[in-house]
Amino acid sequence: MVQKVSPTVVTINVSTTNGGGDTGSGAIIKTSSTASWISTNNHVIDAAVGGAGTISVELDNGESYDATIVGRDSNYDLAVIKINKGNLPVIGFGDSVAAQVGDPVIAFGSPLALDRTVTSGIVSALNRPVVTGTSGASESYVDAIQTDAAINPGNSGGPLTDGAGNMIGINAAIASTASASGQAGSIGLGFAIPYNEAKRIFAEIIAKGFSTRPVLGVAFDNTYTGKGAKISQLTTGAGSDAATKAGIPVGMVITSINGIRIANYTAAIVRIRSFAPGEIITVVGNLNGGTSKSYTVTLGSAVSN
Repeated sequence: MVQKVSPTVVTINVSTTNGGGDTGSGAIIKTSSTASWISTNNHVIDAAVGGAGTISVELDNGESYDATIVGRDSNYDLAVIKINKGNLPVIGFGDSVAAQVGDPVIAFGSPLALDRTVTSGIVSALNRPVVTGTSGASESYVDAIQTDAAINPGNSGGPLTDGAGNMIGINAAIASTASASGQAGSIGLGFAIPYNEAKRIFAEIIAKGFSTRPVLGVAFDNTYTGKGAKISQLTTGAGSDAATKAGIPVGMVITSINGIRIANYTAAIVRIRSFAPGEIITVVGNLNGGTSKSYTVTLGSAVSN
């Protein structure tokens, strides 16, 4: 199985004009007679955006090619890059919705710039709300697959596969402790973006150069300390008024979305973004009087940055 997957996994090297650089991983998700498209994380390639650096891709056979950015989405920490080399092997696609806690998984990539590295583990948890990046434009909300397969810096963007070698996730983040040298390392808490969520983003980027995100049309009270996500404001405008149309009031505390318990506002944002624009979801919340009420909401749409 490793022999089947390895030729579809690449090492991504980013060099910046100020002499900096970074290494990440990716997977070949589409190929033609003249070009190939590679999935990765936005944070792997964002230092090269706008001419600030260059990107090269090293294939499993050692060949290296210059790459261009097709599109990226910082909200989901996903990106697609392209090389002018066709007829390459494409990774198999799995079903992340079918993943179960305890299933075997394998992480591929280039941790700490050690290319063609393979580590194994299990699915430790599903629907784990994870926030990556820094507060602001680079902040990403991930409805993650948690795994104990060793993931380290450089694994980012590489595939997490099921036991048959089909991609069910894109390695994105780790929880870690820093060693004496200051380098973060794996402690068995790795997180991957589910493929079923990512494939829509990849398809939109390849087709249009940009992607979209679902919009509930609310702002949350980030000072609220109780259980759930408290709505502080409703938004209006085309594509941004889903909650208003559904009759959801300001002050309601969301307790579940499509049957998944919501612990706080971060979990609410992560869960909303796990859907596609236009999907119909069920939002349950506690009203100011303490009663619980269910709402059917058709999610709006916005261009994702």
